[in-house]
Order: sequence, then C-alpha cells, then structure tokens
Amino acid sequence: MRARPYVTLTILDRYLAREFLGPFFLCILGFVIIVLSGQVFWLSDLIIVKRVAAGTVLRLLVYKLPDAIVQSLPFGALFGCVVALSRFARDREFAAIRTGGMAFKRVVMPFLALSALVSAGTFLLNEWVVPWTNHESQNIVRRVILEENMPQVEENVFIRGTGNRFFYVRRVDAASQVMHDVMIYETGDRLPRIITAARARGLGSAWRLFDGVIHDLGEDGYVKYEAHFDEMDIVIEEGLEDFFGDQKTPQEMSRRELHDHIVLFQRSGINVDPLVVDYHMKLSLPLAGLLLTAAGAPLGVKHPRSGRLFGMLVAAFLSFGYFVIASIMRSLGANGVLPPLIAAWAPDLAFASIAALLLATSDRVG
Repeated sequence: MRARPYVTLTILDRYLAREFLGPFFLCILGFVIIVLSGQVFWLSDLIIVKRVAAGTVLRLLVYKLPDAIVQSLPFGALFGCVVALSRFARDREFAAIRTGGMAFKRVVMPFLALSALVSAGTFLLNEWVVPWTNHESQNIVRRVILEENMPQVEENVFIRGTGNRFFYVRRVDAASQVMHDVMIYETGDRLPRIITAARARGLGSAWRLFDGVIHDLGEDGYVKYEAHFDEMDIVIEEGLEDFFGDQKTPQEMSRRELHDHIVLFQRSGINVDPLVVDYHMKLSLPLAGLLLTAAGAPLGVKHPRSGRLFGMLVAAFLSFGYFVIASIMRSLGANGVLPPLIAAWAPDLAFASIAALLLATSDRVG
C-alpha cells in the first residue's frame, strides 16, 4: 500500500519536468535569436562590402551558435522553473499539491535536478565544444582582416609560435597598436628562456621589444642568468597567416588549457590576474543555472494571480542581477582590486546565500 504515493510522486515529477522544458527551450531560442541578430549588420557587411563568400559567412554564424547557446543555458533553466511554477500558482495547481502535504522543497526537486543537468552540460560544452568553435570563428575573422591589412594582436591573447615558443600580450593600445606587458617563453634544445617587455610593436615579420628582461632558467626552475635590454627585435619565423591564426583568447581555450598557460606564464612575474579570473569563471558561470533556479523557485509562486508574467519578470530580474554582479566582479578581479578567486565566485556565493535563505523559509510560501 505504500507504493502508491511513490508512483504518484513519480508522475508528478514528470509533469513538472514537462512544464519546465517548454519555457526552457523557448528562452534559449529567444536568447540565441537576439544574440545572432546583433551580428546581422556585421555579417551583411562581410558579404556586401568585403565580398566574403556567403558560405564562409554562414560557417562563421554556425561557429558562433554554440557560444550563444551556452550563454543562454543558465538563464533558460531559471526561466523554465519560474515560469512553470508561476503557471502552477495561478491555476491553483500549486495550492492543490501543497494541500496534499508535499513540502515546497520536494515540489521544486525536479526543477533543481534538471538545472543541475543543465549546469553540467554547460560546463562540458564550455570545455570541449565552445573553445574550438570560438577559435574557428575568430580565425575566419582574422583571415578576413589579414586580406586587407596587417592583422592586430588582441588583448589577453596567447600565441603559439614555431616550435616551443609562446607569446602572451596582456594589453593592447587600440589607437597606437602598442602592446603592453609582453612575455615570450622559449623552450627547445636549451633550457627555458623567458623574455618580458614593458612594451612591444609589430614590425612586419618581427616584434620590437622595449624595456625588457631576459631570464634563462636552470633545470631547477630558478633564474640562472638575467640581462636587461632597452630594445630588441624578435623575428616571427612563420608566415603571418599562420602566426596570427594561432592567437587564442581565454574564450578560445578550455579550462585545462588556460590553467596550463597560467602556470607557465606566472614564472615571468607578469600579472595574470585577468586570466586567473577567467579560469575560475569557466566553472562558476556554468553553476549559475542551478543557483539561479534555486533562488528563483520560491519567488515564482509569490503572486499567484500574476501567473506567467510575474514569472518572466522574476527571471529577467534575477538574470540581469547576476550578469551585472558577475561583470563588476570580473572587472575588480582583473584589475587587482579583489583576489581573482573571490571575484570569480562572489556572484555564485551571493545567489547561493539568497537561495538557501529563500528555500529555508519556503514552506511559508503559497
């Protein structure tokens, strides 16, 4: 006789999950359309003005699609949960469920489980798919620029040169195209060498470095030789197309790949706080879907008469709040105001605290 409630709960879970999926996919579709629509004028310019083949532009659009989907997933999870619960509250289904004695935390369990799956999927896509598609899309853009003039080095970019030579540029002056905080790491037959420069400028197939230091490292990793220079040229051995095609921003790298570069370049003494923030945010941002859902669920049933409209407003408010906090924290961490670890995880900690407080008092809801 005790098996009947278990069957009833299973049916209810499936019903709640179905209600979640409709708004979830609708939110993702709308978000992706908005993001890609913002590219329409630029993509049209590529076809009409720059005469880039339509097939190439279509390929660029396809490569940008996974990144847009990944950005939408946390907010889709929140939207699916809150809109479904708001509809339940308006139609008094939520009150009927609660009258049966089911705790609010048990009601939202299917939503939290689905949101956890969304967070896991977001992380996996961000680790295995999005870095590659972002790199391919950026390489298309770089090749288009290369056909017109000398390509530009981007900020916070890693470039792998011929053999075991790595370049890192922290900041680029957009007006003068002067690179700041440049590091070159060389390995090969000899022991590793690190060259750092306060500034650098591209000169055709070479970089001219200014105000720098050369460090030769011993087998134990400590500096065995150090020499200062006012000016030095570094020749780029491969062709420009290959060289600039090997640029990678943190958005074009997996978390593991970015970690390896951070460990490698921290030896140079250059401040890599922006990279450390991005490294931690590659984990904290995917988790946002679960935390936003946990915080939004109790709010979704606050005003039963408002229905889906109220749910949409709650989802929009929480999403905007998380995005603003994450953007501010990232800027503070990248500029050394806050430790990178705290800056990256502060939004998640804030919303986890809100979710814990709301869920702890959730049985007073409805």
